Formats: sequence, C-alpha cells, structure tokens
Amino acid sequence: MSTGTQGTSTPTPLASLPRLASATFDFPAAVNVPLDDFVTTDSALVWLRNSEGMIGLGEVFSVAAQGTDRFHELRQAWNELLSAKASSDAELFAFVAVAFSHTSAHASRLVVPEMVIRKKGGDAYLTWLFDPESGIAPEADHETLRERALERLAVLQHESSVGHLDFPDVADVPTEDRLLVGHVSDEQYVESIKRGVERINSGELTKLVLARDAVAELAQPVQVSRILKELSVRYRDCWTYSMRGLIGATPEMLIQVINGTARARVLAGTLDRKSAPVADPDYAKRALSEDEKQRHEHQLAIDSLTSQLLPYVTHMDAHIEPFVLELPNVWHLASDVTAKLPSKDAPNALDLAEILHPTAAVCGTPTVAAASAILELEGMDRGRYAGPVGWIDSHGNGEFGIALRGGIVESAHRIRLFAGCGVVAASDPASELAESWAKMRPMQQALNL
Repeated sequence: MSTGTQGTSTPTPLASLPRLASATFDFPAAVNVPLDDFVTTDSALVWLRNSEGMIGLGEVFSVAAQGTDRFHELRQAWNELLSAKASSDAELFAFVAVAFSHTSAHASRLVVPEMVIRKKGGDAYLTWLFDPESGIAPEADHETLRERALERLAVLQHESSVGHLDFPDVADVPTEDRLLVGHVSDEQYVESIKRGVERINSGELTKLVLARDAVAELAQPVQVSRILKELSVRYRDCWTYSMRGLIGATPEMLIQVINGTARARVLAGTLDRKSAPVADPDYAKRALSEDEKQRHEHQLAIDSLTSQLLPYVTHMDAHIEPFVLELPNVWHLASDVTAKLPSKDAPNALDLAEILHPTAAVCGTPTVAAASAILELEGMDRGRYAGPVGWIDSHGNGEFGIALRGGIVESAHRIRLFAGCGVVAASDPASELAESWAKMRPMQQALNL
C-alpha cells in the first residue's frame, strides 16, 4: 500500500502480501557487547537505549502513507500482513515513523526488516523473517535454519544503503563542513515566538510549540551508522533511532506497551547546561522545579497525555512531582506515567501512538488551535520531525518515542536538523532561540560541527 496524494490510498490485495514465517535463535554474539556494534550499515533500522534495544536489517515489506488517514493506512497494512502470515506463531516486527502533521508532503512509513537483533539485560536474540515460498523451509531443523540465518545476517550487515535512503544526486559537494540557515532563520524564529506569545495573551492558546531548522552540509558523505553510534554513546539515556533517513536520540517516550502495561515519559521545561554556574548542585532543581513558567509548561504536557490516555486504561499512576532529567546538553523537567491496559480488546502500541499524538509537548494546548497556529507561524514542513517513531511487534507490544533531537538525511552530504521550544505567556523569544540551539547540540556533536 502506498499513497500518492494526501488522505487517499490503494489497498494492497491480501493475496499479494508476503506470507511470512519466522525463526528466532539465541544470539550470544550480542550479549557481552553494546548492541550499537551491530549498526554496520547506513540502512539499518535502529532503536537503542543504554546499548540495548533492537536493530533491523534488510527489508521484506514496507508501506508509505500520507494525509489524515496515515495512521489508519499503516495499521491496516500491518494487520493485513499479520493475517497473511505463513504460520500463526510467526513473530513479526515493524519499524514505524509517522509525519507530524496530516498536511505534510513527507510520507509516513512502516518497514518490516528481514533480520531483527534484540537485546535486553543478559539476553539477545536473532529473528529471521522469510517467505517459505522463497525456498527456505520453516520445518527444517533448528541448526540448519540457524546456519542459514547467520550466513544471511553476514550479507545484510554489509549491504549497501542504496535504494533504502534514496539520496538524490548532489551537484555541488561542499569543500568543508558547514551549518547553514534552514527554512527558518534565527530572526524569523524570534518573530514567530513573539507572534505565538501574542496568540497566548489573546486567550486563543495556552501553550504553543514552535520549531525551526538548520542545514548541515558535509564535505564527506554522511555516515549514518557512525552518527548513530556517536548519539548512542553520548546520550545513553535517550532512545537512539534510525528510520529510513530519520535519525536522532530522543529523550521523550510517547508510549511503550509491553505485555499489557503502558508507559510514557513526558518532558517539558528545559535548561541549557552550557550556561550553568559551576559547583552549584542545586541549580537545575531551583531553575526548573521552582520556576513558575517551567512548571506551568510541564503541567500542560502531563495533562495532555494523561487525559488522552485515561479512557483506554484501567489504572494509571503518574508522578505528583516532576523530576529533573539530566542529559549531557540540557536538563528537563520530566514525569513518568504508568498505566494498565484492559485484558481484552486493548489498543496496541501503534493505536496508542495515534491516540496520543500530538501531545502538548510538541504541539501545544488546546491541540487543534495549536496545530493550526503551527501551520501559520512556523514557516516549514516538519516532516517526520516531532512525529512518533519506534517499533511494533505481532503481539501489539512496541515503543514509540517522539522524533526529537535529530534530523532528516536529505542527500549524501546534507542533513536537516530540527529543534522546537514550548511557548507560554512568560516566554522570552531570545531565551527560546538559545534553547533551540541547545537542543540541536546532540546532532552537531555527532556531526563534529
């Protein structure tokens, strides 16, 4: 299934879908090493945190969608693929990235990899997804399948990324690395924040999140795998992600669903560590937890998520007091939310990602008015920036972060970086501009800019 215009699609006939089987093996090679060691190709699909998580290699199925029905179209294709499985016990995984807005010209994508390496704690597994009609017999003995899987893994670990990232030709290769103005200049960003504050003061909005971009042009070709490893090492407590050109390390978990329990991490309220006074251990707590503007912005984000999630769960726990999350570049006010899903007809991870997106942390309050103001004031298409990114499996488990602290690879020498800030009545435009640069710092560091 793919779409050529917003909100329309041509469903893939069920008979034409691959009838996938799977085989899963213990994978001791990944037990005692960081999982990012297995990010050996730029086309790898990546979801990592603290050297654990999931890496996808190869591709057995993919689908793209645009418009207001983009979540529905991705979910429909995924459900049809599950219905077409060669065996009921086949274990499937998909990586997903969804555009922030239904108006975006950029496609949302769901990709099912051929190989999945998973690691958590002391356990590591390799899952091979294949079509039995391709000559691989799922009933073959375990060791025979394992040998063939390892042979295939070795091939996929060194395959070219050509055809996956679809880099356009570049006429002029820069002679040196440089960071350029994007669609939104510093001056334009400051002006958009001023106009956002005016909307808030008029009573039209309570909070508005406005984003900006910058363009990194590199003299040497973009090395996605190297960038991901840099992010994974520097920002271990974030979720490092890669999904067909969308890369970054997000500190914000939109929703995680594991065996009937849903979890989320909400961030709103930011303090740049670069300008912090030395030898003042309580500085971040005072500047965030005791600041009325920061607390107000954070409470709006928490209320946004919990009110949307509440109708779909049987029990919910959230921090009464936010905590200060320490990252290498900034501090955030953070709150974790845990909820129990019903035992029957529970929404899966992709369902909940659609229900919760966009939160006040990346859009504003009220949501509809804020989304409209973003289209009017921001001056760019966010694409998949600030949209849900993550994975889902055939049991409905999954993790979706918000695609923050990252960028989109636009060509072999070009990456567009994004950052956004929450605007409330007390926001100072110059401070918000500085905060946006602080939020771009992870990608600038990974690119050695």
